[in-house]
Order: sequence, then C-alpha cells, then structure tokens
Amino acid sequence: MKHILSVLLENAPGALSRVVGLFSARGYNIETLTVAPTEDQTLSRMTIMTAGSDEVIEQITKHLNRLVDVVKVVDLTEGEHVERELMMIKVRAVGKEREELMRLTEIFRGHIVDVTDKTYTIELTGDQAKNQAFINTLEKSSILETVRTGVSGIGRAERILKI
Repeated sequence: MKHILSVLLENAPGALSRVVGLFSARGYNIETLTVAPTEDQTLSRMTIMTAGSDEVIEQITKHLNRLVDVVKVVDLTEGEHVERELMMIKVRAVGKEREELMRLTEIFRGHIVDVTDKTYTIELTGDQAKNQAFINTLEKSSILETVRTGVSGIGRAERILKI
C-alpha cells in the first residue's frame, strides 16, 4: 500500500543523507522524495512516498523518529490530505498534432510552457494518477522527455506538521 510520509527535520548538512541511508540500509524503497526548507529556515520538510504494509510503515516511522535530525514524522495517508506532483513533458508537435495537443492540454488543465516549431513542453500539476493518465493518452512515439517532481503533500483542515 502507498504511504506518504511527511518528515520535519533540521535543515543541516547530512540530514537528507541520513534519512535516505536509513531506507537503504533496511531495504525500504523510496518511490518519490521531495525536500525543501519550510517557513522556518532552520527546518526542512521532506515528503517521502513509499510502499509497504502498515507494520512496515510503522517500523520506518520508528526508525525515522530515532534519527537525531528528525523533529517529527507524520503519515499523511492516515488522514485527509492533499497531494500534488508537478510534471513537465516535452512532446513532438508538428502539423495536426499541435492542435490536438493543445486541446488535450486544456482538458487536463495543463499549460504549454515552451513552444518550438517541432515541440511543445507541457506543464501539468495534479496527483500521480492524473499525470499518468495524460501520459497514457499520448502516443509513446511523440513523448520526447518527461520530468516529474514526485509527490508533495499536506494535511487537510486543522491537521498540520509543526513543532
């Protein structure tokens, strides 16, 4: 089962490395990883998407909480949350394909952020399923390059991650 862990940790050299090392040492897979400073410049927020049973996720959470740099860990998938991923995809766009790609981009509420005489670069923001659905509607031969940020997530309503 997919889990999104939100980790508040000290914004210090080596902190990211220690978290990733914990996953690696125990044979846990990180499907996506995003990290950036928070409104408090001394803290960073790391969002990790991983898969595992409830027991495995509980073990990961316990191990994370033991790391000295980690301030707090929350499994966002235990409650209501919002998750998003940014994707940019460069596609071949010549002739009649151009109009069809513009229409498809509008349907998925994306934006064409770069145009050349032979390509479009399209930006999409949404959950992973939406972004994957967009990819699935395209002809594989028209996809030139894809970049995805990985999942970022936040709890809904009063559910916050702060110290």
